[in-house]
Amino acid sequence: MALRKRAAQMRLRSGISLFVFFFALLGVAQEPRKASPAAANLVLEGDVGGSQNHTYIEVPFRVPEGVQRVTLTFNYTEKDKHTALDLGLLDPVQLRCWSGGNKSLLTVGDSDATPSCMPGPIPQGEWNVLIGVPNIRPQVTSHYTAHVFFTRSGLVADEPVDLLTPLRSGPGWYRGDLHMHTAHSDGQCQNQTGKMAPCPVFFTVDAAARRGLDFIAITDHNATSQYDAMRELQPYFDKVLLIPGREVTTFQGHLNLLGTAAFLDFRLGGAEIPDMSTLLRNANKLGALVSINHPNAPTGEVCMGCGWTPASPVDMRLLQGVEAVNGGSTDPTYSGVPFWEKQLNLGYRLTAIGGSDNHRPARSLDQSGSVGSPTTVVYASELSTPAILAGIRAGHVFVDVAGSHDRILELTASDAAGTANMGDLLSAPNGSQLSFDVRVTGCADGKVTFLEDGRPLKAATPSVLSPSDQTAHFSWTSDGQRHWFRADVTGLDEKLWLLGNPIYVNWK
Repeated sequence: MALRKRAAQMRLRSGISLFVFFFALLGVAQEPRKASPAAANLVLEGDVGGSQNHTYIEVPFRVPEGVQRVTLTFNYTEKDKHTALDLGLLDPVQLRCWSGGNKSLLTVGDSDATPSCMPGPIPQGEWNVLIGVPNIRPQVTSHYTAHVFFTRSGLVADEPVDLLTPLRSGPGWYRGDLHMHTAHSDGQCQNQTGKMAPCPVFFTVDAAARRGLDFIAITDHNATSQYDAMRELQPYFDKVLLIPGREVTTFQGHLNLLGTAAFLDFRLGGAEIPDMSTLLRNANKLGALVSINHPNAPTGEVCMGCGWTPASPVDMRLLQGVEAVNGGSTDPTYSGVPFWEKQLNLGYRLTAIGGSDNHRPARSLDQSGSVGSPTTVVYASELSTPAILAGIRAGHVFVDVAGSHDRILELTASDAAGTANMGDLLSAPNGSQLSFDVRVTGCADGKVTFLEDGRPLKAATPSVLSPSDQTAHFSWTSDGQRHWFRADVTGLDEKLWLLGNPIYVNWK
């Protein structure tokens, strides 16, 4: 409280004008609603004059109940006259940010914040933009504008547009790793004396950058503390998108939760979360993308809950994906492919993804299970968290088991009405003809296999790829029933290189 008293003594209210959007005041009493991400909840404006040199100014605003993130952008005039204004942020209790003059955007949330800010709970009540005035000439008046944004969820997609600038614009195949661990759970690397120690997040992101990945999700066990380190590292690693995630670890199975920083209670088996379906419903309420990790892994003392062993039936419609390839392993006893295909045959549209499950980021990148091995390759509209997750939800994904830089697998199905890609639905009445094409790049001497409902398609002979870029083709006559078709690429030794997601025919 001493800081608050000292700050109050420094407050100079003269020359400050405050403009508050009326709808933001109404929002205190109303239910949260979707708004344009570009629209600020509050706009604070004012003037700083020469008489205020070497002082501190507090500009008050009110944070309503239920806010999980406060974001602030700040601009001012007369910089060409050597005016300098420093920026900070006070919550009702303490100083939350002090960036000096080096930042014009600040964000504070429950689990992460801009460097120079402290993450933590967002209390309702009176906050203040804290402006320091290290220099303004006697006859100069500088006008400042601060835009304040309130985020009422942990979803990345709900953050202000200023935090959502894509790292790369335009559609394309983006390569990433959706499962890895750092010091915030059980990720380890050698310290200076050669002993194994908790490994800082930096090493995982640096390994992803060295492999040339476009995105990663850091998924420490039941933790959210890694998000603060990710917020710090993202401006430095401006070619690698850092997606907030975590591995929800229970005694009955492990799940990946992607796209939200909000807390999810993982304590399955108690009165609040009696079964897996309840946990999944809670995850869906957060708006997260949820997938099952390593469903066929053995579970027991070595890895409690690693396999998918729910104590009661699970509503699989609450899931969006399955980790079909974990750690680069193609061991059929460990592979998630049979589990995934069983769910497809039961009528659940789940996207197959891959994850390195890396716990040793310093491991050589040519080793199986290193960062990016396997690589999940997503066709997305841009390189941003919402776009990558939308691509996964849509099934526009293939898994590059070896984690190459250039292998591509594209499957399309066409009829007179149009064309479908991996993940899409296509209607095919009984007797109609579908034409399938699979384009493969970077897989010379590999072999393409077409699968119908999990079985090699009799009408399509496996195609051996001689050039590095080739298209294979087959036709199929519909029987009017529900089917799914996908393509795999294997080496001549039958090891899986690329795993494709299905095109769904006659699904509803």
